[in-house]
Amino acid sequence: MSNNPVQEAQWARGYGPSRREFLGRMFNGFGGLALTGLLEREARAATASIDPLAVKAPPFARKAKNCIMLFMCGGVSQVDSFEYKPKLNEFHGKRIPRIPKIAAGELQGRLTFAHQCVGSPFKFEQFGQSGRYISELFPNLARHADDLAFIHGIQVDNQNHGPATLHVATGSQFPGSPSVGSWVQYGLGSINQNLPGYVVIQDPRGAPTNGAAVWSNGYLPAAYQGTFLRPTGTPIVDLARPPGVTAAQQRHEFDALAWLNRRHLGAAGSDSELEARISAYELAFRMQTAAPELVDLSGESEETKALYGLEDPKTAGFGRQCLLARRLVERGVRHTLLLHGVQIGKDSWDDHGNVKEGMIKHSREVDLPVAGLLADLKGRGLLDETLVVWASEMGRTSFVNGSVGDKVGRDHNGHALCMWMAGGDVKGGATAGGTDDFSLCAAEEPIPIRDVHATLLNLLGLDDENLTYHYAGRIRRLTDIRGNVLTPIIA
Repeated sequence: MSNNPVQEAQWARGYGPSRREFLGRMFNGFGGLALTGLLEREARAATASIDPLAVKAPPFARKAKNCIMLFMCGGVSQVDSFEYKPKLNEFHGKRIPRIPKIAAGELQGRLTFAHQCVGSPFKFEQFGQSGRYISELFPNLARHADDLAFIHGIQVDNQNHGPATLHVATGSQFPGSPSVGSWVQYGLGSINQNLPGYVVIQDPRGAPTNGAAVWSNGYLPAAYQGTFLRPTGTPIVDLARPPGVTAAQQRHEFDALAWLNRRHLGAAGSDSELEARISAYELAFRMQTAAPELVDLSGESEETKALYGLEDPKTAGFGRQCLLARRLVERGVRHTLLLHGVQIGKDSWDDHGNVKEGMIKHSREVDLPVAGLLADLKGRGLLDETLVVWASEMGRTSFVNGSVGDKVGRDHNGHALCMWMAGGDVKGGATAGGTDDFSLCAAEEPIPIRDVHATLLNLLGLDDENLTYHYAGRIRRLTDIRGNVLTPIIA
């Protein structure tokens, strides 16, 4: 009905609208219906993105857009790598004279029994303007001393390998929580729409403790799971097209599948799992071209290959991992996890029996590749855009129960993990935290791993307190009860 009383009176007497008025009203009516449909679609797009990996603006500006985490599996000995403790050699073979009151739990219990201090068999020298002490085991990395910011006295809640690895990798010592890379991708999305936003490259000799749980998406949507890049053959499982199927044929299949899925989505309304699956199909198709090109290193110069140690069998494994990490950064992959070490054994950093031979072997495999990665990123202007993190699941003890033998080892110490960061807004040469003279535990207040996680997120422009996900009736976050950002290492 019209809102015009004159027109309504005319119609009541039998005078209808003119043909022009009728068509005009019909046209405006259809236009209104179309506008309603468009507005509805815009509203739905605002509440649920079809692409879970769409780029998201971080809460505050940071230089780093990507992260590379170097995880040394097994527990790196801090007193043979990055913590110079001359008291250890002074009291080698003797009882530790002063046991800090902070030492607690299993560590404190073991110190009450007969024990002897174990000095480091390696020399330490100062490097760079920062005067950072670094072991002779890392001569190549030492050249980057002024790019590194160290965190000492980090505490994990469990000093068994399985729970400790999960605690550092996911923020919880229990299985089922999302890994650091999943949280980063959830918070920032993916820049490159032809590759996964979160890539994992493990040691070519085998898997780490806990396997895929180290890079799991946990309770976050499946789109944020780390994608495993295989060391040989097709880089991603089931990525290659079936024999006899052309790219054009597969494109037609994907188009038909997408049409069916979107038709179902239109009828069902918002469905995050279906939306993620639609996005995953499209990503898989695009990866069939991008992934093989990524792992093809034939275009790299001989100079670059030498920088990573690819010509040396001892460094070639981790060297290839580091070179691939640089190539992933160039392609906009948000988070890359590199794993060195296999389970618990001779190829991990778990040196209970002979720390001298073990540390020589492990450091020899990673020192040149890690230094090459830092040099290559810096040379290409990418270090400012990339946060590089060195991590392990725990530190080691500076004593042994019983007597020091010819081939002495080091046991687990969850109170003295040492990590470093470089790139982005990291303040090179800076230090956060510290340990006592015997590297048993923090010299003052320990640094819980959640503070390290909060700092990592902060350096990528994310606020750990607001990066949350509602699951099982609780608001979840990587840092659980919230971490404190370690401001001394931020420029």
